[in-house]
Amino acid sequence: MWIFWKAKNILISNILNIIIIFIGIINVYLLFHFTDIQKTGDTTSIFISILSVSIECLFIIFCIDMFYDTPIRSLVYNIKKALLTKDNINIKKSLNPNISYINNFFLQFLNSFKNIRTDFLKWKEIKWEVELAREIQEKLLNKKIIYPPSINIVAKSKPLWEIWWDSFDIIQNNDNYYIYIWDATWHWVWAWFIMVMVNALISALTKVYISWAQILINVNETLKPRIKANLLMSLLLVRWNEKEKRLFMTWAGHEYLIIYKAKLQKCFKIKSGWLALWMIKDISKVTKEKEVLFEKNDIIVLYSDWITDSINSIDASDIKERFWENRLIKALETSPNMKSKNYKTAQWVFNNISIELSKFMWYKHVQNDDITLVVLEYKSEDYDKLNDFPENILSDKSIITEWKW
Repeated sequence: MWIFWKAKNILISNILNIIIIFIGIINVYLLFHFTDIQKTGDTTSIFISILSVSIECLFIIFCIDMFYDTPIRSLVYNIKKALLTKDNINIKKSLNPNISYINNFFLQFLNSFKNIRTDFLKWKEIKWEVELAREIQEKLLNKKIIYPPSINIVAKSKPLWEIWWDSFDIIQNNDNYYIYIWDATWHWVWAWFIMVMVNALISALTKVYISWAQILINVNETLKPRIKANLLMSLLLVRWNEKEKRLFMTWAGHEYLIIYKAKLQKCFKIKSGWLALWMIKDISKVTKEKEVLFEKNDIIVLYSDWITDSINSIDASDIKERFWENRLIKALETSPNMKSKNYKTAQWVFNNISIELSKFMWYKHVQNDDITLVVLEYKSEDYDKLNDFPENILSDKSIITEWKW
């Protein structure tokens, strides 16, 4: 069947050429015998010869127009139509099978182009809404933060895309400072709505309750009926009481809290539980606020999972090894001490973790998820900000090799 189809196309595509060759032969014959016809003086024969040549020329022009010119003009018209209007594209079938094949190709392409253009316009509209969401989120997260007088805090978050799914916040209410980090499951708009609702509730409830546990219990009870079962949020929260100089911890299925004890020069991991928000309706029996011994020069690290889940490969499908908690702890323990002092600072620890993370990832800075890192330091009495990590280095990213926050 394929051979017959091929032979048919070859025959049809060459009919015009055969006709033109035949007409050309007739024209050549008439051209060479036109002088003989003139000599005879037969006006009828002369008229017939001129008429025949004229008809043959018109036929050639007609054939060229029908087989080539008209299909090409139709194609050009439809290309302009596709670019300038939203009308349907319909290219008529040409008598020339080769031209028809080209037209069919462009018809498919132009219809695909129309769909792409429609999708692009929708994408532009969605992107504008995402930009609006990002602007709202930045105003919520980048508000002026009041830090506890006794605590140094270095905290940064970097989203994977336009909006955050995990980040941090610090809220003050009288002597209590509520410092917390969160990570919403799933991504995109759902996570954004959840983040906004949870942060608004927490901000309001810190004015009603002192304990983080009571705040979380009420957040879970309020939002559980309003959120789909597969949309969860993990949190790790600490409360610092500036008057009593005491630190309390509450958790909701997040990563470990890591504490570095300066006296022992060693890190310890504290489990944050397995129960995230909205996994069950009532979390009052499992959500408690626990005091953590936090002494002068101690360091606490809160982090999101992309720090420990980061990979030492530029190809996510070729995961050789992950950073894990052991490297994070080592980066904390090996952080340099403050100049002329025997203790670490939040800024030195933050920078060293960033540098070790970059080294582990071969400085490729591949990011497959949001990333958040919060470091708290209980300041020593002789802490001097001028002797901490130099500000000129922090402002010049070209001379420090670390994660691009």
